[in-house]
Amino acid sequence: MPSIGSFKATDKGGYTGQIRTLSIRAAATIMRNPSKKSETQPDFRILSEGVEIGAAWHRRGETSGKEYISVLLAAPEFGPRRIYGNLVHDAHGQDDDFALLWNPLD
Repeated sequence: MPSIGSFKATDKGGYTGQIRTLSIRAAATIMRNPSKKSETQPDFRILSEGVEIGAAWHRRGETSGKEYISVLLAAPEFGPRRIYGNLVHDAHGQDDDFALLWNPLD
């Protein structure tokens, strides 16, 4: 899976960084969802320049058992399709470094 972003963990339980593709460079914040009331609601909201562009959920890998964050991005700049990804620890970075990996569904 190619990396489409890099993030750092924040002291508030969220992440801040940048989404990067060939045509998009956008600062983004993944912040805890303070209004979560049920398991189906997202754990996080994703914002760029004050505009909500996605949501994310805590997940655990079925085979590895490792925790990750499942990300869904949707905005006019991304075109008509949604972008799915996984936020995981960056194997080449520090403990607070995370990579957003593109997860195409088709």
